[in-house]
Amino acid sequence: MNKKALFGPGGNSDSFYAAGYKSTIDAPKYISEIGLDAYEYEAGNGVSASAETFRKIGEEAKKYGIKLSIHAPYYISLSSVDEEKRKGSSKYILASAQALAAMGGELMVIHAGSTAKLDRKIAVEYAKEAIFHALNILSENDLYGFKLGIETMGKVNQLGTLEEVLAMCSVDSTVVPVIDFGHMNARERGGVFASSDDYKRIFDTVSDICGAEIAEDLHCHFSKIEYTAGGEKRHLTFTDSTYGPDFEPLMKTISEIGVSPTIICESDGTQAEDALAMKNEYFRIKNERG
Repeated sequence: MNKKALFGPGGNSDSFYAAGYKSTIDAPKYISEIGLDAYEYEAGNGVSASAETFRKIGEEAKKYGIKLSIHAPYYISLSSVDEEKRKGSSKYILASAQALAAMGGELMVIHAGSTAKLDRKIAVEYAKEAIFHALNILSENDLYGFKLGIETMGKVNQLGTLEEVLAMCSVDSTVVPVIDFGHMNARERGGVFASSDDYKRIFDTVSDICGAEIAEDLHCHFSKIEYTAGGEKRHLTFTDSTYGPDFEPLMKTISEIGVSPTIICESDGTQAEDALAMKNEYFRIKNERG
């Protein structure tokens, strides 16, 4: 396999602004300059930029060879007990698809929502119905075909264990898992990824359920995350030595098994630098292996 893993930040790092950049239109240029090759546009609070802005971001990304994705709004709720709210999430997915179309990106990251007091299996079924409804809306708007990436979540009361995400991905071939290793670690209150074998099991599971092609081209998030009894509390930076997980075993895994994920770093303010640390370690291992 000749493809290589890609690395980049989720949103703009503090260093982006410190370098004098102000507009996200300049993000592809900046991350290319520092040696990265992927960028996730953060629309967690809503897809508010204009189509023209997204088009310009896409032009810059193409110019600098940057792979683009978008994080859909956080307030999507595919598992709400309120059917109208579940169906209403499709408008936020549609807005994300419209932004992707303008940028020339391929994948949107989606939080499924809270389980509230629902039985978790019922919440999964609600979410699957909501995803199917959203796919119909995309089809009606000639936007079917973008990847809907369902993210593993970090809080215990959120829908988003690996098993739940993979179940939601059964709705359609365009629905794929987004593996957030920091979330998975925080959800279990640490110790999930103690070795490269622990990371390998995730890729093996995705391959078994979704197919080898999905596992080989997995979209991932990585950050160290502080947690409490309820799971995720806040994102940290790679300078933290308390919470983890560590990225080095993941770099070893993806190098050894030959997969080519896109890894988006969501560190708190240092996401570009920490993404570069991962990329440097990945290529160090690859060069050692020859």
